Amino acid sequence: MDDAELKPRVKELIVKQLKLDIDPAAIADSAPLFGESADGLGLDSIDALELVLGLEKEFGIKVQDEEVGVKAFASVDALCDFIRSKAA
Repeated sequence: MDDAELKPRVKELIVKQLKLDIDPAAIADSAPLFGESADGLGLDSIDALELVLGLEKEFGIKVQDEEVGVKAFASVDALCDFIRSKAA
């Protein structure tokens, strides 16, 4: 699955799963998803759990606790890399 197909799906999932009131296309690929960054989404640990459930359902992958680190969920880019590695 290439970025052109995967990134929009991941952004749509983030917005839908977390009921965010933003345009999925407005999420920058490299913007931090968590934390208090000015250009990030400012998600928290509850959002992370919701996101894991959505990813497992949408992409048929299993997310282990250890893997759900800051790294895998750092940005849309990082999430796409994570999904590809799990789906391979």
